[in-house]
Amino acid sequence: MATEPLATGTARANGPLWGASARDWAMIQEGQFRPGYEAVLAHCGVGPGIAYMDSGCGAGMAAEIAAARGAVVSGFDAAEALLDIARERVPGGDFRLADLEAVPFADGSFDLVTGFNAFQFAGDPVRALSEARRVARSGGRVVVMTWGDPEGMEAAAIVGALRPLLPAPPPGAAGPFALSDKDKLRGFAEAAGLMPEDVVDVDSGWRYPDEATAVRGLGSSGVAARAKGLVGKDAVDDAHRAALAPFRQPDGSFRIGASCRFLVARA
Repeated sequence: MATEPLATGTARANGPLWGASARDWAMIQEGQFRPGYEAVLAHCGVGPGIAYMDSGCGAGMAAEIAAARGAVVSGFDAAEALLDIARERVPGGDFRLADLEAVPFADGSFDLVTGFNAFQFAGDPVRALSEARRVARSGGRVVVMTWGDPEGMEAAAIVGALRPLLPAPPPGAAGPFALSDKDKLRGFAEAAGLMPEDVVDVDSGWRYPDEATAVRGLGSSGVAARAKGLVGKDAVDDAHRAALAPFRQPDGSFRIGASCRFLVARA
């Protein structure tokens, strides 16, 4: 079931951007971090009867994996086009249109709440994580998954490819690696009233069969959509092709080293 989008908040700005190429995101790019989704759900023992909610659920890949493990699945996102795909993947799930800072579920509803590369992009990240804590049951788990250490990570070059095409971010603005440091990640959880437990790193290398697929996948993010609106699709695609070039394999495929890091905390 969908609700009306918020009149204010990050959903209003981010929804159209992340929904612009929803099918390419779902079919190509979302799965690049599938090992991270699977590792989180396994680590937290997701199984039959577990009430699970994904904050910023995107096209629902993590929710689909959780449902296959027997969980009762819910989620929300800013992009209706992505939610449509999530509902196709998990017809029995409860997926709603909402903002990270105003989670549309009741207090204490879930055994597990996750946010996969989501909270650091909220207008107020601590408030967003506090909302995740609110809807978790007392003693339940909240998981924040983010990028691993960018130092030496091949995918960091791809993530930064569009930076020259975008306006300089305001001072102090969160970037994709804002929570990659373990101490910052733990401090972020504590600021939201959570009790940090485990921090786990997961290898999640990106794989594309050819350049055309890679360019479509990379061009499906909200950041890419914003850049296209400023400089045009061709400039964005050219930037991605240049960043991809060092990772081309002899057969024309692409292999790019990447890792994610997740923190498990108690509500």
